[in-house]
Amino acid sequence: MPARRTNAIDGTLRPMSSQNAVAAGTFFALAAGLLWGLVFVGPLLLPDYPPALQSFGRYIAYGVIALPLAWIDRNRLRELSRAEWIEAARLGLAGNIVYYLFLASAIQRAGAPVPTMIIGTLPVVIALVSNRRDAGRDGRLPWSRLLPSLVLIGAGIGSVNRVEIELLRADPAGSIERYLLGAALALGAVVSWAWFALRNADWLRAHAGRSARAWASAQGLATLPLALLGYLGWLAWAARGSSDPSTQAFAIPFGPRPALYLALMAGMGLLASWLGNSLWNAASQRLPTALVAQLIVFETLAALGYAFIVRGQWPAPATLLGIALLVGGVVWALRARPTPLAAEAHPS
Repeated sequence: MPARRTNAIDGTLRPMSSQNAVAAGTFFALAAGLLWGLVFVGPLLLPDYPPALQSFGRYIAYGVIALPLAWIDRNRLRELSRAEWIEAARLGLAGNIVYYLFLASAIQRAGAPVPTMIIGTLPVVIALVSNRRDAGRDGRLPWSRLLPSLVLIGAGIGSVNRVEIELLRADPAGSIERYLLGAALALGAVVSWAWFALRNADWLRAHAGRSARAWASAQGLATLPLALLGYLGWLAWAARGSSDPSTQAFAIPFGPRPALYLALMAGMGLLASWLGNSLWNAASQRLPTALVAQLIVFETLAALGYAFIVRGQWPAPATLLGIALLVGGVVWALRARPTPLAAEAHPS
């Protein structure tokens, strides 16, 4: 019999074949990646805004947007236990606030492409961890099948990163110190989001009958008070006078361009946070974690595309080669199927 899978992001259960589950999960992951790529543009458009204000502002918007949407799913949200609300808050803190604080800081210091490519290692990191960690649940992807896609994705990331380093070296105003700090901050973003992705997938796979949309709204609601406290704390710190000259001259509470800031925060809160998370949750319910992790590469591709649009430049040939390798790695990954562990395939 075909496995019962959630066939829409509202969590409705219908029979779905394995092939259809992969197709639907891939589509949802692609859509989520296109939306998540937008968050790499915000720090480029708001270079004079502190990363903390961008992170807290985005997730205040996410929580506020989640309020009316949560009313629609109020019956589903009532099913969540106290422990599950605490888990939603942990996931929101690590995968939302902390992740974007690292990412926005990295982009402001190293530009968009370098942090984008470091974040692009997430498919490799999560797939490697999950293929060992979650084998009992998802089956194991034999390394002979997984390795080619990982090599292609890694080669693509390296190709694009080499171009960016060459541009940095050729720029008289470039700073290797800022680049290294940006790279270190991007690594922090990788760690925080990898933890989020693995824990979030655990919950979704353990609750396949729950609504992916409602879980995204729960995370928004749980993140809202944390983001509000962070925003108010930053304002109080800035108002009392910090040692950072840029902070001392910052216009409280919404900065020098309030209309653009509020519009970007609202747009990212709705599209990248609530809708993007809902789509990713739907993909995570359908696909093994090691496989869905590799589809995070869609976010990398989208972010690169948006960054070059903002730059007003066409990608270099080596960058286009890197993008082609990334796409090839994803296509190869979709051909792999997990193998159940022997103990589960032949229970005693």
